[in-house]
Amino acid sequence: MTTRQNYVLLSCLALCACGGGGDDDDGPQAPVSLRFPITASNAEAAAAGSWQAANSSAGFADLAGTSGIVTTKPGGSAKPEGLPSTRAFGFLLQKIPFGPDTLPCQVSGSITLSGDLADPTTLTAGDNINVDADGCDDGLGEVIDGLMEMSIDAFSGDFFAGLYELTMTLVLTDFQVANAADVQNSNGDVTVTLNTLAAPYVSAAVSGSSITVDGNSATETLLNYESTRTVDAGQHPAPYTLSAIGTLDSSRLPGAVSYSTPVAFEGEDVDYPYTGELLVSGDDSSARLVAVDSVNVRIDIDLDGDGTVDDSIETTWQALSE
Repeated sequence: MTTRQNYVLLSCLALCACGGGGDDDDGPQAPVSLRFPITASNAEAAAAGSWQAANSSAGFADLAGTSGIVTTKPGGSAKPEGLPSTRAFGFLLQKIPFGPDTLPCQVSGSITLSGDLADPTTLTAGDNINVDADGCDDGLGEVIDGLMEMSIDAFSGDFFAGLYELTMTLVLTDFQVANAADVQNSNGDVTVTLNTLAAPYVSAAVSGSSITVDGNSATETLLNYESTRTVDAGQHPAPYTLSAIGTLDSSRLPGAVSYSTPVAFEGEDVDYPYTGELLVSGDDSSARLVAVDSVNVRIDIDLDGDGTVDDSIETTWQALSE
């Protein structure tokens, strides 16, 4: 895979709502002015939006390197083939500083790379890499445009052997991905920490203060978000975990909600989780998404915040993910 082809992977960022991670039962609270009461009529939408935000965040991790984790449909993770990000960084590690180098994309448009690396053989804290896409079309059904600035916060291990721990901060400015179904524009920040030292067991964590994704059908902003996903590709089927925490402000909802995973989700391969809980908090009310198994879920609604379940909705993971 060429450098320009690797950055088509950035499309997974803009094509999904991002998410956050943690195990605090209360989670970060949405701004009071934005919170709304969760009711029987909006609880499913609030739970679905929060689940999608939390689940899709693993896509950020592959922007920082070969994490061994790829978010796939329907709800789990799978081990990617090859080391595309390693090969892409191999191009960059030849020059200190480098660029601006403009590379043509396969069909039309271009990718311009620039930055400064302390050591041409590895990544080092303080390195920076800038990616500026100009209508880049590699014939994969997506056109990428906009700027991504990457800063290396910490690095140890061997990148080319795929055994390392990496922390990288990314800032997106008008980063747009267009396909036949949607055009989505992203602005904000995300910090990614990858730990592949015990590969094929891999941990990937993402966090950020704010990121907004504008699409054809919705505008969604995540505030103070974190998420952590692990996968053990050495087992079959490969078990994974997901924990998340953050605040979601979505045009699909009457306002903002906070979400957290008091019980981390667990699943296998690309299946939805078979256990775990996601607590979605509104204005003195909540909806608790409970995994019944890898097909079915239950949403327990607390209308007045007294800790008592006032109503429940039985549905499926597939319905929440559509």
